[in-house]
This record gives sequence, structure tokens and C-alpha cells, in this order.
Amino acid sequence: MATKALNSLSPRSRRTPRAAAALIVAATALGLASCAGGDGSSGSENGASGPEGAKELAADSRELVADENGNGVATTRAFFDSASEVFVAGEDRNAQASAADAAVAAGAPMLVVRGEGTARDGNVAAVAEEIERLGAETVHDYGAGLSDVDLADGVSIKAIEDFGTQAADAADPLGEVKRIAGLDSEYGVPAAALISAQTAEGEGGAALAATARSAGAEVLGVPVADPRATSESMQALEDGAVVGLGKDFDSQDKFDASAELAAAGELPGGGGLVFPGRRMVALYGHPSGGALGLMGEQPPAEAVDRVEKLVDEYQPHTDYPVMPAFEIIATVASSEPGPDGDFSNEADPDELIPYIDAITEAGGYAFLDLQPGRARLLDQAKLYEDLLKRPNVGLALDPEWKIGPDEQPMGRVGHVEAQEVTEVADWLAGLVRDNELPQKGLIVHQFQLQMIRDRETINTDHPELAFILHADGHGGPEQKFDTWNTMQQGLSDDYFMAWKNFIDEDTPTFTPGQTYDIKPRPWFVSYQ
Repeated sequence: MATKALNSLSPRSRRTPRAAAALIVAATALGLASCAGGDGSSGSENGASGPEGAKELAADSRELVADENGNGVATTRAFFDSASEVFVAGEDRNAQASAADAAVAAGAPMLVVRGEGTARDGNVAAVAEEIERLGAETVHDYGAGLSDVDLADGVSIKAIEDFGTQAADAADPLGEVKRIAGLDSEYGVPAAALISAQTAEGEGGAALAATARSAGAEVLGVPVADPRATSESMQALEDGAVVGLGKDFDSQDKFDASAELAAAGELPGGGGLVFPGRRMVALYGHPSGGALGLMGEQPPAEAVDRVEKLVDEYQPHTDYPVMPAFEIIATVASSEPGPDGDFSNEADPDELIPYIDAITEAGGYAFLDLQPGRARLLDQAKLYEDLLKRPNVGLALDPEWKIGPDEQPMGRVGHVEAQEVTEVADWLAGLVRDNELPQKGLIVHQFQLQMIRDRETINTDHPELAFILHADGHGGPEQKFDTWNTMQQGLSDDYFMAWKNFIDEDTPTFTPGQTYDIKPRPWFVSYQ
């Protein structure tokens, strides 16, 4: 992003992606529910044997169950081979809450009938087929309207009209799932499952949670559909089987990759993901001094004190822990070509280490910022490979200072092609993988749409990386918001949004409260 030395170009601004929340069902240490021994018994270190008909899962299994229709059928198939009782609810939230309570108490699966017209007909048919597969003798109907449905011979339907349980506050997408997670179960099952916020917010999340809890699994809420999201979810991967439930998981391969990456350990504040789970407030600058940003205005230890004071001002405005950070300019765009002719001065890696050490030892994070001039971004990134092998060091790319072979900085706002960003992302993801590192943050600065050509084609399919779009425009509020909103146009949900406060150029500079009132709320805020 623009340095103070070269900050005479046009103004900028932009937005952040919405992270879907998720839910992990975790458990203890052996197989799933009815892991029958030679005598037909099954057991768990943390509870009684699993309910009759519960499936056995290998302790190291990693299974993705999307349950696309939200009726719970795929989930009951994942957890149960058979069940003498099945609990079915309609779309009423209190009906689902009551059915969930009863299902968990009975150690039985739960299904949901959703939709209207042909959609409902399809769900009814799927639920009826699943009831037959399970061999159920009794169906408890909580407002599902199954009385006129042709179920298998011998199935008794018990209609429940009094929904005694009040569903959790709908304002919390995971509220009802969390409530179900707290229900007592006599069973103990060494397995884990994930429920996405998208599913939890729909009409079928309660059934997924109840079926898992009925089988004895411990349910843990996590902010996104990734097994690295919290310390507890990462521990679950070590303890037993993991089943991913919900629509937000991209693929079995990506789920497996995320689970494998969890072995790299946690980031400061817990969990293995850069975002969500924490927010960051950073000072931007270069070790040479204040001419290139706030960070270099003081020695490393004092810079840490300065950013920690900002963190304290931001913390009351968010429930997430706020983490201190530095964005350290590693290569500085120059008006002179320099010995290599690339119009970019590359800092010696040793020059950056005091600031990296200071912020990471304080429990924070460092980003190395590249202003490439005529150089390739990948070539410059590789200069700092040893620093990027550190677990709390990420990378930032600044297309503003990328120029063509016949151009010089400040002639116009620069740009990069999407392929050049993809090149860096592919390499950085490989570095994370090969060195068994936690997820890394990759910031891309942008305040004009032209700065990243064909942005939608950037390969963001890397669970090793958190992609951050830094809309770093300066000026008055109207100008900044115009940039903020424009930069979000067509932006993939894979990106987290970042905002910059310029203490000299912004008129006025936003306060911490005003900054966190921005919609969507920035995950990363830097000061220049």
C-alpha cells in the first residue's frame, strides 16, 4: 500500500467477506457408538455403550456429510444403521427443539420435514425412505404432518402437539445447536462432527445436532466450517473420528487437507486459522524510520507498546480477541532503478528481524509487505522465504507499486494480473504445507478495481492460506466508503476484509469505535 514517501497518488477504499459459522461434534478416543466386541458389547471411556443401531466409525476416519437437503437423512445414515424409534419435526423451531430433547434422551436419530409443495413432497419421501431403512417401529411426529404419509408396514406414528421446549434465541445462528450440545446423554462416543452456520440457520440444523448428540458425541460450536477453527476442534482431531456435517465444506479433499494441516499447531489466541477467531490491529511501516509509516517511528519494543495501546482501544468493540500486528515493508518502491533496475529496494531480511521478533514475542503477527516495482512478486517473496517459514509471519502484496518495463513509480497507479497473485499464493501454500506450518495470512492491497486484473480468477483454493483484501483508500469518509464498497464488488467469499486508517491523510481519522462500526466489520485494521 502507499508509503508516505510515495503517497501522492489517487485515493482509495473497500470491504470483507462473511464467514459462515460451523459446529463441531467432538468426542473421546475410540470408535463410534456401537463398537461391538466379541460379546456384542460396545463401550467408551467417557460413558455407557452407544445406543442400539449406532454405527461404528474408525477412530481416524474423516468423513464429510453435506446433508444438502437439510432434512437430516444423510446425517442419520452417517451415525445409525438402525433405530427402533425416530423423531421427526416440522419447520416450527419449538417443535424442533422439543423433538431434539426427546431424541437425545432416547438415544435416537432425528429428521426434519421442510419446504412446501414439491420440495416438501421430496423431503417427505426421503424421510419416509430413511425411516424404513432404519427399521423404525415408532415415529414421534412433532408437527411434521406424517399422519397421512404411507410409511412402512408396522410403523406406529405418535403425534406430539404440545411443544414444551422453547428454542434458543434465533439471533445466534448456532444458539439452538449449542443448546442441544448441552443436553445430557448417557452415551459416550469418540467421534467429532461439524455443522455449518448455513445449516444451523436453516430449518434442519437442530436435527443434525440432535442425531449426533443422541449417539453420544460432544458438540462444540466453531465459527467456520473448518476443523482448525478452535483449540477444542483441533483437539477433537487428535481424539477420534471426525464427521463434517453441513453445506459449507467445499470437498472431501479440502476437508482432509484442513484436518491434516491442524497437526501444525495453533496460532496465538488459539485455533489454527488466521481468521475468524481473532481480529488484528497493525502498525504499517519500515524499520528505517517514520517516513514510511508509523511502525518505524520508534524502536521495536516501543512500537509494540504503541500497537498494544490501540488493541486495548479496539477490544471493547468486538467479542473476538484483538491481536497486535505489524505490516513491515520489506521491499520499497523507489524513484530510482537501483543496481538491479527494478525500481524497488529490497531490505536485508536481518533488518526486519528485530520488528518480527518483537511483535511475535508479544503474541502478535507480522506481515511482510512487497512493493515490487518492475520485479516479479514471486521473486521478491522468495527473498524472505526463511522469515516466512516462521509460524506467525504472513505476506502482503501491494499492486499499487507494480509497474511495467517502460514505467516508473508514481507515473500511475500500478496493477498486477491475477496469475501473478496466484503464483505467489501457490508457492506460499506449498511453503506452509512442506514446512508443517499453521495457516498463513496473505494480504492483497487494492483501492482501484484495475489494480488486480481478473481478480475473480485468483486461485483461492488453499486451506493453507487466509486471503485478505485490504481496501486501503484514504480521504474523507464518503471517499473511503466508496472505495470500500467498490472493492467488494464481485469479491469471492474466500476473502476477509481489511481497512486502513491514515492518521494524516484521512479527514478525519476514524476512531476504533467508528472503524468497527463499518459493515462488514474489518478483520484486519492497519495504521499508517
